[in-house]
Amino acid sequence: MAMRSLTSLALAAAALSASAAAAGGGSKVLRDGFDGPGFSPEGGLYYRENFEQSAGTVEFQSAVVRTGAGALKLSVRPLCPPGKKGCSERAEIWEKTDLRVPYTQGVWYGFAVKFAEPIPADDHRYLIAQWKREIDPGAKGDFSPFLALRLRNGKLFATVETNYVAPAGGASGGSKDCAGGTPVWLRPDSRQMRALVAVDANWTAEDNTIYTSCTDQIRVVDHGNRIPPPDSGWIDFAVYTQPGPDGSGRIELYANGKPVVTVTGRIGHADAGLGENQYFKFGPYRAAHAGEWTLYYDDFRRSPDCRDVLGDACPGDISPR
Repeated sequence: MAMRSLTSLALAAAALSASAAAAGGGSKVLRDGFDGPGFSPEGGLYYRENFEQSAGTVEFQSAVVRTGAGALKLSVRPLCPPGKKGCSERAEIWEKTDLRVPYTQGVWYGFAVKFAEPIPADDHRYLIAQWKREIDPGAKGDFSPFLALRLRNGKLFATVETNYVAPAGGASGGSKDCAGGTPVWLRPDSRQMRALVAVDANWTAEDNTIYTSCTDQIRVVDHGNRIPPPDSGWIDFAVYTQPGPDGSGRIELYANGKPVVTVTGRIGHADAGLGENQYFKFGPYRAAHAGEWTLYYDDFRRSPDCRDVLGDACPGDISPR
């Protein structure tokens, strides 16, 4: 043990794997089952050291596992001084910089997560995984993840972020009756908007207190399966990400081998000063808060080929071409 601080679906999957096959850094297959005393060389992962990450601990342990001999235990504790604006507490695992995927390419990711008790049930900001675009030094703006898996009021949900686009005709129907559109939180002051694209089995219309406008710039196809709730045990996520701020973006979200949603349209940011690559981080992230929060992770994988991530759950012939 080591511790330190710190169907159309078939055709779509075929096209996604084919386009990802030529993706620069994304062509490398990464895997880590967290079975050893540290990160596997084949996984391409590391724990970044900085002030906010010093709120976290990372433990390679064998008491709680999904497969194999071990799994990763990530925890955060209170750290931020009172009144420190914008401070967060993190124990996030990053892809190594030289293995990042070009922003214009698509790639499949997979990982399993299990929530330790107690599961936070308050109205607070919690993330368990996020996908972002690189930000060059000197870029103006605070750019949110283009895809994030979040927790609020003890419920899991997924959001997609993109540049702000005013609703057609100035309309902004409430999220409870957003027929023909996608519930969205409009944020013109930050030149962004955040769409609610998937929710867990316990989510109700009353939970949509933030996503009270509608957009037709981000389209969601619901496949009839919700995200499993956080108290359901191990949840194995498989995600295809291909940003497209110009409207060409695509995301496929699977949970426990079942398709949850397909998201298309404007995904990600296209502002000046942003970098050439996308990157993935997973682990507990929250705004400054009290108490300790712990998550377990297992079975990380990344590949241009869906089969390396979803296995037999991949629909149809999805060989790279």
